[in-house]
Amino acid sequence: MEIVNRNKVEAFITKDTSEVREILAPRNSSLNNQSLAEATVAPGKKTATHYHTKSEEIYYILRGEGRMTIEIESQNVKKGDGIIILPGKWHSIANTGNENLVFLCCCAPAYTHDETKLVD
Repeated sequence: MEIVNRNKVEAFITKDTSEVREILAPRNSSLNNQSLAEATVAPGKKTATHYHTKSEEIYYILRGEGRMTIEIESQNVKKGDGIIILPGKWHSIANTGNENLVFLCCCAPAYTHDETKLVD
């Protein structure tokens, strides 16, 4: 059995400028094909517009509110919302609230900097 506690994982800044804690990933577990991370975007900030060449991604909003943009479509998002981001679709998320926007990021295959391409 493998259990990784989020509080024991050091945060880092991803290529899209969000602060991430990679809770479960090939780098810290026996996983090979997916990753689970918690991302934080501060009030008034947004991630750099980017896309993933191979990964399907799911965002699940845990706290806060924001504005999700995928390609030319934008929608407001809040706690409890799940968002599908298909490979090759450029996207960003902006924090439109007064508290940190915190969300889970699930990637399959697992997140890598090399597979993330900036659009901005």
